[in-house]
Amino acid sequence: MLSMLRRREVQLGLIVVALACAVGFRAPVFLSARGLDSLFTDTAILVMMVLAQMLVILTRGVDLSVAANLALCGMLVARIGQFHPGVPLALLVPCAMFFGLVLGSINGLLIGFLRLPPIVVTLGAMSVFRGSIFVMSGGAWVSSHQMSPAFIDFPLQRLLGLPHLVWLAVGATLLAAYLTVYTRFGRELYAIGNHPVSARYVGIPIARRLFAVYAISGLVAGLCGYLWVARYAVAFTEIANGFELSVIAACVIGGVSIAGGVGTVAGAVLGALFLGVINNALPLLQISPFWESAITGAIILVAVVLNAREGPQPGRRILDAHAASESRAAAAGAEATVEP
Repeated sequence: MLSMLRRREVQLGLIVVALACAVGFRAPVFLSARGLDSLFTDTAILVMMVLAQMLVILTRGVDLSVAANLALCGMLVARIGQFHPGVPLALLVPCAMFFGLVLGSINGLLIGFLRLPPIVVTLGAMSVFRGSIFVMSGGAWVSSHQMSPAFIDFPLQRLLGLPHLVWLAVGATLLAAYLTVYTRFGRELYAIGNHPVSARYVGIPIARRLFAVYAISGLVAGLCGYLWVARYAVAFTEIANGFELSVIAACVIGGVSIAGGVGTVAGAVLGALFLGVINNALPLLQISPFWESAITGAIILVAVVLNAREGPQPGRRILDAHAASESRAAAAGAEATVEP
């Protein structure tokens, strides 16, 4: 039982519950059915973005362009819906995902195959994407009366009592858990993050895996671009400005190591819920929303310190042990060769 309580995910889960109860004590509406429904709905997009970012960080990378990708794709589909109101939602959503996939694939190509630093590539992409929004929209907004009812209604329509947004987040969570735990692709991401040299030595196609994770990040950002615009019924040039900070913060809070190779889906989701509780609690506690960025930054610093103190998880260092055993075998073979 003691070892279980030491697990990062269990500790974080208890903190999230304790924080929610503390907020509920001050503002009982927070723990009402309506309050919890609002919490999960508001956090759903963050959860999906965090899961995609986790795959990137596992490989020792980072995607700073996710929020700009989201904003550009959201503006694109909003403009399509504005000027072509007859386009069905079943086509608009795949369009948003395709646009995001293309943008993410550009990052993946530069990082995976040209071996450029992820932070430089995605920082440059973020600026390009943000600038493209201004160029495309001319600084104009797309408001709710310029969008079709079907376009706006989908994210908040309910299925079995829950909004589509929440179901999409649940589906993304299950898919990410399966991908990281039960597939070769997921295990190879941990291997790349643990020791890229050893991963290449055992034949893992690093370039293709890096290309894939940035493409997935872009695809999810494209989907979330539509969901964001439809959820808030407005598209403007500053959509999700600074949202990449929240995405990375949730990953770090959830125990996803920025050094790569360490992290779980459960931890990432709990990190997103932790930020969701804080963001939803601030208005109820009458705390200025301007404190949100300061609080998020402080939490990142604390989480990074905690992650550094915990150190690497030995169970993840499979390739290190394999490489060490191969080195010992090679050394033994060399000694046998030089003996008379």
